[in-house]
Amino acid sequence: MTGTMCQVALVQLRTPYRIIAARDHALPLVEKAMATGADLIILPETCNMMARDSFMLRASACAEVDDLFVASMRERAAHHARWILLGSVVVRTTDGRCANRSLLIDPTGGISARYDKIHLFDVHLDNGEMHRESDIYVPGSIATVADTPWGGLGLSICYDIRFPELYRDLAMAGAVMHAVPAAFTAQTGKAHWETLLRARAIETGSYILAAAQGGEHAGGAVTWGRSMIVSPWGHVVAMAVDDSPDVVIATLDLSAVDHAREKIAALAHRRAYTVPKSPEKDRVHG
Repeated sequence: MTGTMCQVALVQLRTPYRIIAARDHALPLVEKAMATGADLIILPETCNMMARDSFMLRASACAEVDDLFVASMRERAAHHARWILLGSVVVRTTDGRCANRSLLIDPTGGISARYDKIHLFDVHLDNGEMHRESDIYVPGSIATVADTPWGGLGLSICYDIRFPELYRDLAMAGAVMHAVPAAFTAQTGKAHWETLLRARAIETGSYILAAAQGGEHAGGAVTWGRSMIVSPWGHVVAMAVDDSPDVVIATLDLSAVDHAREKIAALAHRRAYTVPKSPEKDRVHG
């Protein structure tokens, strides 16, 4: 890694449905993050539009190059010469479908890395709440570690956090930090958010940078908030106190990654093994 200290600002949002409204909501908080002197500013999942209704999202999404939210953030990054990670934006793909895409903007305003969400959130929760991201998004298939002045930044989005093998692979490919921008539901966030983030930090000996959506959105979606930064030893370094729009700041000492991995070298200790076959379930024929 070329730098050992990095000041990070997580921007917690309550993103509205339309792109212009989302931009106007996010920009003051991004400026607030810039004013802290942060080197890297991270926004949450679906920061350019947020709605539960799949038709609304598909109807409003546009190509990445035409998205005014993306254009505004690229301009701000270049103006302040800072790195900005758009945790994810909903963009239209060339075949007319949509992708849930992370964009890392460099200090010149250029896009230095892209990542399309691999694991799509198709669930049926106890309270009757249902989500089917596969009705909206085309899943990605390429894991990404972005180069930054502070070392590799593993890109992931929300539901990816439940797949630990992804974070191990990213760490083995050079990630010393993992971005986990999210729009966790209130139910799953209360039960699992902090536990999953701390587990991925401990397993990989990496910093976890988790900017979140928080509060009630268009169409009744309610997200958990509590954006947080977790150290390579699993300590919560900084956290938003609730669901309100906010900026969470911490200075990362990247030497802590080497120290954690030297103390418990789990990445180096991984061994090959044979996976048992799943037993066939008995079938009942009527």
